[in-house]
Amino acid sequence: QVQLVASGGGSVQAGGSLRLSCSRSSDTIGSDCMGWYRQAPGKEREGVAAVYIPGSGTYYADSVKGRFTISQDNAGYRVYLQMDNLKPEDTAMYYCAAGSKWDCSPGSWPKAYWAQGTQVTVSS
Repeated sequence: QVQLVASGGGSVQAGGSLRLSCSRSSDTIGSDCMGWYRQAPGKEREGVAAVYIPGSGTYYADSVKGRFTISQDNAGYRVYLQMDNLKPEDTAMYYCAAGSKWDCSPGSWPKAYWAQGTQVTVSS
């Protein structure tokens, strides 16, 4: 069973930066695609970014392209979401997720395993 633990988040003013981190357990079967979702109050959960761990291919939602960067550590057990030039509309609960390699493709996001959410608040 893959276990994920997310950390980071917090409050920042518009234009600022935050970094989220998500680590996965040593049992990595079925979790080669890792990524982040977010859900704002009253809105549906949406995929934000994903990375294919063995090959480092990355995918982004249009709303965050050029501002957010997803990366992984050398061992492939931790992924990061660097969020720059944050906007008030980025305010949401952010969730780390993992899934099979097939989830890392345009329009698809990992969804088999989930970490607890971490709040990101951007003030204007």
